[in-house]
Amino acid sequence: MQSRVSSFEDLKDSSHTGLRAPQPRVFPMMMLKILLAFLALGFVGFSGFSLYVTRHIGLRSAVARGAAVFRPSCIDESPALDRWIRPPSNLMHSMSDEELFWRASWVPQVKRYPFKRLPRIAFMFLTRGPLPLSPLWEKFFKGHDERYSIYVHSLPSYEANFTSTSVFYHRQIPSKVSEWGQMSMCDAERRLLANALLDLSNEWFVLLSESCIPLLHFNITYQYLIRSRYSFVGATDDPGPFGRGRYNPDMAPEVSIEQWRKGSQWFGVNRKVAVSIVKDTYYYPKFEKFCRPHCYVDEHYFSTMLFIESPNLLANRSLTWVDWSRGGAHPATFGRNDITEAFLKRIVRGRNCSYNDQPSSICYLFARKFAPSSLEPLLQLGPTLLGFG
Repeated sequence: MQSRVSSFEDLKDSSHTGLRAPQPRVFPMMMLKILLAFLALGFVGFSGFSLYVTRHIGLRSAVARGAAVFRPSCIDESPALDRWIRPPSNLMHSMSDEELFWRASWVPQVKRYPFKRLPRIAFMFLTRGPLPLSPLWEKFFKGHDERYSIYVHSLPSYEANFTSTSVFYHRQIPSKVSEWGQMSMCDAERRLLANALLDLSNEWFVLLSESCIPLLHFNITYQYLIRSRYSFVGATDDPGPFGRGRYNPDMAPEVSIEQWRKGSQWFGVNRKVAVSIVKDTYYYPKFEKFCRPHCYVDEHYFSTMLFIESPNLLANRSLTWVDWSRGGAHPATFGRNDITEAFLKRIVRGRNCSYNDQPSSICYLFARKFAPSSLEPLLQLGPTLLGFG
């Protein structure tokens, strides 16, 4: 029997006998080249994609999307309620009037607030520039920070110089030029209302001028408004030349002469009525087009619109006292020499009106028109007669 090959030497010798020694396996060179080519192409493609993502989409957003894949689905990403109820930290914004009125007209459908809400009164000052009687208002507001808010509409060119300790500091809203008797005056009033409506805490909205003064202590004023069932807007049917005489038949059919009303520009309205004023697009075009001088649209637009839409919500009177006894197109203006104890008592007391369908001797909370020279005597008499200071 032939012996088995068992050593390296035997293997050498076996080549002469026709037997081939086993060879090591070698990876084909062609396959290696193909594999390297694929790897190179993949690297180039990945680099190109990364560059695109970084340049066109943004590395941060790409990372965020990648992280979102691994984010647990049980995490609640809904915004906190505070985001919706927190008032704007800065009254200046870039919204157009159209955008502002649309935003301000949002009304919660659930009437019960799901958070602790202390109703505020929004004091809205419509002025050309300075507020010369601001020291008197400062005394009126002192100590009641949680129950009021302030908004000032002035000429766009006016720059207020109130100090950081003043209640009027940074309370100006984005404003436009408004002219007496023009629709731009109503636009300014709606602008004030709309900005104030952005704060859900505001429940009442009082329009004032730079010549207005408060007549009573803040607590009395606050309770009088908060407890009122009616908004204080005048809506009188005046058959004379300054009432129906200003009506334009082209306003029909939206407004008939029987519906035409007149009232004071200076109003006090609750939130529901404020929203009605801001959201109106039905009556506005008619008043803008056909209530031209000498129609004085600010005396008729809100009064007529609200009388048509919701007369049961109106007290049909103003909260702001003025003196028309001297005649003319404007009420009387009072200066230093007019401010006496008897004068102020005559305004505050001795009146009769209806409040919540009951007789009342408190009819006015504010008064106008007071010149800058009246400030000093008002500050002197304020603590005793007006209850603040």
